[in-house]
Amino acid sequence: MPPFMPRLPVFPLAAALLALLGHAAAAAPRAEPERERLRLGVRIDGEQRIVEGDVVVEAVDGGVLLELADERYELVQPGEIVARERLDDRPADESPRELGRRIAAELPAGFDVHVTKHYVVCFDTSRDYARWCAALFERLHEAFVNFWSKAGLEVHDPPRPLVVVIFSDRRAYEAHAARDLGAAADRVVGYYNLLTNRVTTYDLTGTDSLPRASGSPRGPAGIEILSSPAAAGLVATLVHEATHQMAFNCGMHRRLAPVPLWVSEGIATYFETPDLENARGWRGIGRVNRPRLDHFLATHRRGAVAAIVADDDRFRAADGPLDAYAAAWALTRYLVDSRKREFVTYLRAQAARPPLDDDSPERRRRDFEAAFGASPETIEDEVVRAMARLASRPRSQP
Repeated sequence: MPPFMPRLPVFPLAAALLALLGHAAAAAPRAEPERERLRLGVRIDGEQRIVEGDVVVEAVDGGVLLELADERYELVQPGEIVARERLDDRPADESPRELGRRIAAELPAGFDVHVTKHYVVCFDTSRDYARWCAALFERLHEAFVNFWSKAGLEVHDPPRPLVVVIFSDRRAYEAHAARDLGAAADRVVGYYNLLTNRVTTYDLTGTDSLPRASGSPRGPAGIEILSSPAAAGLVATLVHEATHQMAFNCGMHRRLAPVPLWVSEGIATYFETPDLENARGWRGIGRVNRPRLDHFLATHRRGAVAAIVADDDRFRAADGPLDAYAAAWALTRYLVDSRKREFVTYLRAQAARPPLDDDSPERRRRDFEAAFGASPETIEDEVVRAMARLASRPRSQP
């Protein structure tokens, strides 16, 4: 695997929630302005607690998916509900620091909080590392909003701080991530979780634990981090997962709506490319992602692009998900370069879809052809030619 190609990010998808809700397919999704707010008494394994939130989906069997005050989703099964009350008043928002302290209290001992304009970073690695990561997230935030606004897509600042959790070492990270990812936790170095709305990762550089001579001063954090052998993978992973988080919180994607994985992963891979010659590690959007480009040209078989438009199976396959990621990057790169207006129209239509909407191959194909005026097979031929031309450019050219 090329050194800065992030491993497969895994996050819970609408299909998984649909299976958990059981009968939710028969329930009408609630439009955003009409959300009901509930206080539920819940008993799970003999323990009772109170859960308050806005109804995202309510199944006909009584199961409820709630969005809590900190934007986490919680699924409550009908047999767990012992009391139900409709609420008219909304709670006051927590301050970013209050939010961070509450989240840190839920994590293992030793976590601290770093707050920036748009982010709350909970960490137990060095504060220098947390600050450096937060600065990277803020650069991405500004670039993301500027890029898509200039392209004509209606995006906005997230209404609440975005939460990032950074563990100091892999072992503690994997123990925590196993709750979200199960057996995949040891294969993923960072991920965005649609249910918690958080990015979780760990210090890939190990700079906090590197030995130093007695009395030796610590150098600038950015220089130390980018001098690590893991720097390229670190930057790509952080930007990739933070791009997912931005997309699902700025109006580009809607959580639990059936966003095709080629769209979400294509955009994340479009943004992820590091620039280690820059002191900040990342500065540009849409730079040629050479590992993705080379992988696409080396492994592409006719029909691969059309296949990821039709469904998400290739992203989840045990063999060859990186082929799907490379195809998603190639398709996104082509659409941004050559069909940006149509791509924005397509993204706008996807952003308007309700939670748990139809995600059939027929619906996907219809949406694609309506936006681009051509079949996925025709677009695929254009993508292959465009990537071949891109590969012929000098590697120093962005």
